Amino acid sequence: MFPGIAVANALKQRGHEVALYLGARDVEQFSARDWDGPIVRVQAEGFAAGLSFQTLRTAYRLCRAARTCRKAMATSPPDALLAMGGYASVGPVLAAKRLNIPVALHEANAVPGRAVCFLARYAQVVALAFGEAAQRLPGRRTVVAGLPIRQTLTANTDPPPLLDNTDPTLRDGVFTVLVMGGSQGAHRLNETATQALVMLHGRGVPIQAIHLTGRKDEDFVRARYRQAGVPARVFGFLENMGWAYCRADWAVARAGAATCMELPLFGLPALLVPLPSAARDHQTANARAMTALGAADMNAERETSPEWLADYLAGCRSNPDRAQAMRRSMTELRVEDAAERLADLTESLTRPVRGV
Repeated sequence: MFPGIAVANALKQRGHEVALYLGARDVEQFSARDWDGPIVRVQAEGFAAGLSFQTLRTAYRLCRAARTCRKAMATSPPDALLAMGGYASVGPVLAAKRLNIPVALHEANAVPGRAVCFLARYAQVVALAFGEAAQRLPGRRTVVAGLPIRQTLTANTDPPPLLDNTDPTLRDGVFTVLVMGGSQGAHRLNETATQALVMLHGRGVPIQAIHLTGRKDEDFVRARYRQAGVPARVFGFLENMGWAYCRADWAVARAGAATCMELPLFGLPALLVPLPSAARDHQTANARAMTALGAADMNAERETSPEWLADYLAGCRSNPDRAQAMRRSMTELRVEDAAERLADLTESLTRPVRGV
């Protein structure tokens, strides 16, 4: 959602009329709350594993979504369509194909999702965040364009307001770990990281945390840190991510596409713990791409015990030279103009391209 809206805003700034075709989930509505242009709601959902009644219902809804999109596009035909992947792209892309509207796809992960693999045959070009994804799309025209970052993500160093007078203020010069479980949180990662930081504090290691838990784990994580005396700012959701990235010395995070593209923007070294249940194990592929370039470390969730993580973070804290090298490698992955690149690509679909 955030990358798509970033490109939409870039196209609007160039004077184009832009409409968003969005799924009906709450996250889409929340992400587009500041959008002042037209929105078409697409009632669709992703396929579950295996064949079942749910599969048939999903197929019916995708067909209905394609009809809805075709009616909307026929009424106000776009010159081009940029689809950001996922099930919500199926209806618009099939409608655009039927109406001979040129299509560009975007794939955010190192392993293309099922929707992109299926829809790539209808697209003039597939833009990639990770170059490795091209190997999974044989015969398709691909371009590495990066992943647009949400426009609100800036180097804003103003700390969020304190929760109350018992909420600690982080101290300067103390090794600060940023723990992120993704937009919905990650219970096992939350538990492991909390226990590891409590262990380090118990050993007398000066350490503090910024912990993004997701709504469900916010209270228990905050209570655990307070009970153990670990200085930590805990958030169920944090709007000002720029402050967290700038304030941290190291990150412990999942390996979703947005995280993997935001870390380079701030040059923050990280331990990536891929979500084991991620579709097509794409988070492991994302993490491997980052580790291959020396920007991050990776460890499987089943191997990431509190004891292991405590020892790992202690080693990171005591080796500033390695941290600096990883910061340099992470910074080299930065793609700051991804939204402009995708805007250029979308504009190019309306012009003949020789040799393609």
